[in-house]
Amino acid sequence: MTTTFVIIGGGPAGNTAATYAARMGAQVTVVERDVVGGAAHLWDCIPSKTMIATGGAMSFVRRSTGMGLEQSAAVIDTEALTSRIEHIKSHLQHGTTRLLTSQGVRLVRGVARFVSPDEVEVETVDGTTRLRFDSALVATGSRPRIPDWCTPDGDRILTTRDCYPPKVFPESVTVIGSGVTGVEFVHMFSSFGAKVTLVVSRQQVLPGKDPEVAAVLEDDFLTRGVQLLKGARATAIDRDDDGVGVIVRCDDGRVVHSTHAVLAIGSVPNSDGLGLDIAGVEVDAGGYITIDHNCVTSVPTIYAAGDVSGKLPLSSVASMQGRKVAERLMGVHAREHRHLDYDKAASAIFTEPEIADVGLAEAEAFSSGRKIRVTKVPFSAAPKALINNDPRGFVKIISDPATGVVLGGSIVGRHAAELISVIALAVTANLKVSDIVESLLVHPALSEALAEAAE
Repeated sequence: MTTTFVIIGGGPAGNTAATYAARMGAQVTVVERDVVGGAAHLWDCIPSKTMIATGGAMSFVRRSTGMGLEQSAAVIDTEALTSRIEHIKSHLQHGTTRLLTSQGVRLVRGVARFVSPDEVEVETVDGTTRLRFDSALVATGSRPRIPDWCTPDGDRILTTRDCYPPKVFPESVTVIGSGVTGVEFVHMFSSFGAKVTLVVSRQQVLPGKDPEVAAVLEDDFLTRGVQLLKGARATAIDRDDDGVGVIVRCDDGRVVHSTHAVLAIGSVPNSDGLGLDIAGVEVDAGGYITIDHNCVTSVPTIYAAGDVSGKLPLSSVASMQGRKVAERLMGVHAREHRHLDYDKAASAIFTEPEIADVGLAEAEAFSSGRKIRVTKVPFSAAPKALINNDPRGFVKIISDPATGVVLGGSIVGRHAAELISVIALAVTANLKVSDIVESLLVHPALSEALAEAAE
């Protein structure tokens, strides 16, 4: 008997679950209200990283004198950059759509809501239809959080989704929020030459990260001329009297004037309006759908994955959740089945220098009293970093002193997002530091710092 599988949301979690389940014989329908490929992915992640890459290229040009080149000023072509962003988004969206349809997945454009534990109602441009299912997956993602003390206008007071494609590059910008998204926006705008102020509610940027990691990023920000307002919480954002700028007011009395302000204070799940209560699906106080280690909700036939599940808000995690859902749904395991261990998920921050980490953090280990071995090697000791004229940052590896098993690590520096994969694999596979040391790596390459840190 063919399994009927309905997926609400066509982002990384939804489209991965759809393709895997369809390949294994399920009859799959994906309902998407916005964009196939995921709104958070295609409206947030891809455009921001595209602009960051352009900003990074401009920064590289500024450093070119250290590589024996005459420095030339890079000029932003706003129209060309906008076209580039739209082309990449369109390419990825069409690629995802082609993949889904090639697997026999039915795509329905519309808004879905549960009307029973085994049926959803979908509103489309052509009317309303109902879909019965054996199993369903909720993968509706998230949206930027907007506090009650601020009303974004899409012109001067912006959410992250208002920033691209860029209507105009701000002369000055105040970024509220010093988490991952906030620091990426600081990097992006400062690379484009804007005067940037970052409102930091704690005493360091990236409050959840290794203090040494945060310190490297703060030093880079200060070198760029970024103003850091530490220990301050924004309480109001208003247009100025002339209407051509904004005023950000903080709880300690400090005031910041700039041409634009960007809210980067997290996200909220898209769980409202889905009829979850009708289906019997439980949500927590924050609106996130409660799931177990198999992504199963309080209703055994209904799953949740991606940002709406309240786990790590990463596309990589969402995709893996989607795959695990499909495998469990179909009762087929192509490889040894492992439950997702969110503590072993690698993540990256695309600032300059890049930041990436995975597994156990040094501060977390010390706070819990766990004995660890910490080894750290600066990139300034790596020939390739000197060749690249970018010796900033370091590699840090955390291991078990008794067994040598790699428990985690952090990388700050050029290509950290790629280099962290080596440590992530070691953490996932329970490899030892000796396995990294004994690997014959390329010379000269930044990866040599990994082997040295594992010594």
